[in-house]
Amino acid sequence: MEPPATNDSAPTEPGSGSAGGGPPRRKGTGNHPRARSLRPLALALALSLLAGACAEEPLPRRAIRRDDCLRNVRLDRLSEQLKLCNGVVEAFPEDPGPRNDRYLLHSLAGNDPAACEDMRAAVNLAARLPAKRLDPQLRNDLKVRQELCQPSAAAPS
Repeated sequence: MEPPATNDSAPTEPGSGSAGGGPPRRKGTGNHPRARSLRPLALALALSLLAGACAEEPLPRRAIRRDDCLRNVRLDRLSEQLKLCNGVVEAFPEDPGPRNDRYLLHSLAGNDPAACEDMRAAVNLAARLPAKRLDPQLRNDLKVRQELCQPSAAAPS
């Protein structure tokens, strides 16, 4: 009787076969030491590709708003808040509001010269606006703070 015909034409490793207790093994199926050493590398590559494909896109940054200078102000983070407010002032260079807000942050940080510089700039910007476009609260803030920045207000009487 003839052995059963197989469609497998790949050579087999010597010493393998039914005498070894199982079907013959094909050459190049991963028993070679180099093939075994490449398995972890291939697995790591596949996992990194999967992880990269599943990575979330970063959330879009929220647009800068005019009132961002005084959002969530914390005294222990005034320098960070001032940096954020600098960005707001740059984003709205013709708006007196952010400069008025930055005045307050500079005052809280003890930097009165910078605070008063912002106040003068805010007053100049506000003067260019029609009276009806300027918020009444902002108008009042500018008036009071401008008086605080006058040289006569700094000296005791």
